[in-house]
Amino acid sequence: LTFPLLSVTLLVSFGSSMLYGYNLAVVNSPAEHIKAFYNATWSQRYGQGLGRAPLTLLYALTVSIFALGGLGGSLLVGVLVERYGRNGALSRSALLVLLAGGCMGLSRELGSPEMVIIGRSITGIHSGGCTAPSSWLSPLQPFLGGWRRLCIPTGSVDIFICLGVFSAQVLGLPELLGKDRFWPLFLSVVVVPASLQLLLLHCFPESPRYLLIERNNVCGATKALQRFLGSPEVQDVIEEMREEQQSLSSMEMASVWQLLRERSLRWQTLSVAVLNAGMQLSGIDAIWFYTNTIFENAGIPVSQIPYTTMGTGAIEVVAGLIGCFTIERVGRRPLIITGFCAMGVCSAGITISLLLQAALPWMRYVSVACVVGIIAGFCMGPAGVPFLMTAELFTQSHRPAAYIVGGSLNWLCNFTVGFIFPFLQMSAGAFCYLVFCGVCLLVALYVYLVIPETKNKTFMEISHIFT
Repeated sequence: LTFPLLSVTLLVSFGSSMLYGYNLAVVNSPAEHIKAFYNATWSQRYGQGLGRAPLTLLYALTVSIFALGGLGGSLLVGVLVERYGRNGALSRSALLVLLAGGCMGLSRELGSPEMVIIGRSITGIHSGGCTAPSSWLSPLQPFLGGWRRLCIPTGSVDIFICLGVFSAQVLGLPELLGKDRFWPLFLSVVVVPASLQLLLLHCFPESPRYLLIERNNVCGATKALQRFLGSPEVQDVIEEMREEQQSLSSMEMASVWQLLRERSLRWQTLSVAVLNAGMQLSGIDAIWFYTNTIFENAGIPVSQIPYTTMGTGAIEVVAGLIGCFTIERVGRRPLIITGFCAMGVCSAGITISLLLQAALPWMRYVSVACVVGIIAGFCMGPAGVPFLMTAELFTQSHRPAAYIVGGSLNWLCNFTVGFIFPFLQMSAGAFCYLVFCGVCLLVALYVYLVIPETKNKTFMEISHIFT
């Protein structure tokens, strides 16, 4: 990688993907402190505290509203990119994070739980825009054909998401920001990477592909390429992008409705829906959002829970690295089948360990091992493969619509799990994890029976296999 390309890659990943991971896990550690704040505020306003069910409802909304914001952000990103460019869209998203951080940081001082919920929804809008493939793949992969070798390895975005989760777990330790008086600061730490991204994005040129194909700015694209590549010889790349520009100008982009009605693509569309919905309904969001609660129910001593959680985060980063550097060697299909199977078995393992822990105290450690297995299985396959396969299952004319379908299902299922899991846990107890077990095993079976290996295959080859 040339230094400018590496720098902008790290900057965008740090301010977007890593921030997304941080927001997934940041509500886990201060859960009890936030609930206490909600209860105290309610008592001051109405003279009585919240019952268990209303308090759980309010906190579940706080956790899951992030995903609804993400859905809105993923649908708006196309408009922002078209109007302001990749850098401009990222800059405006970073401004949203500053607003969100201010809301959450001042919420306790102003006695307003609503500001926490609003702040979480705004961070979701940012994450939806910045983690959508149309937003983060374009600036990170501004080159075509052979020039893609200059970019970071496939799946590396997932590493930054894992690092974001891990950083939230580290900052949530009692020795750092895990105390009651620090939880507003803990939530508002998001302003740091957003501010850094906002300040430094102006130092880098716009995506060459965007400048040439969407703005027809040959001079700007040439200068940007020369800076990214560190070489004045960029004419071959310019010609390659011109060819793509001509092909795109004669191509009619399909709408979501047209994609859903296209009979020749129904199995590809169904596969994208199954992979993206299964990715979130697998239970990984329940693990990220409610890790401490899961470990508490498993009988782990309260004083050890933050460090146990941090340990799972470290393993998650290692698993993400393994998945990143093996996906091109092993292939998409084996990783995703193995990942979902591992998650399903470990979800069933949590149920068994919780049922037996009264008779066998050492079963609490089996619960921890199963949580680690779910996280490792997810990061090695289901975390990044669905986004990659969406690009490989469709031609350029149908790809944007496929991303909208997959992304919308992804965020909606994220919201569903985040909102329903506390109530599912209250009503079903240890058996709630069998729901995730069933989802994981069914998705793995679907992939085994229906989805072919897409590694090193053209779209026509993949389409023929589906047919």
